[in-house]
Amino acid sequence: MKYLKITAYIYLAVAAFFIYEGINALRNNEDSIIMFFFAAVSIFLFFFRMRNAKKFAKRDQNKEN
Repeated sequence: MKYLKITAYIYLAVAAFFIYEGINALRNNEDSIIMFFFAAVSIFLFFFRMRNAKKFAKRDQNKEN
């Protein structure tokens, strides 16, 4: 289940990219709402994946015992 933790950090990288692009769009007086929306969704998915990874790890430990 290590891939669940890896994909969570990919979501953080995607969020950082969209925040960067959103700031650049603000500087150029362009519409940046969608960029910040995608960043917020990516951050939400990061926390969601991490919570699920902890649940699966706990469940696997209970199965072993």
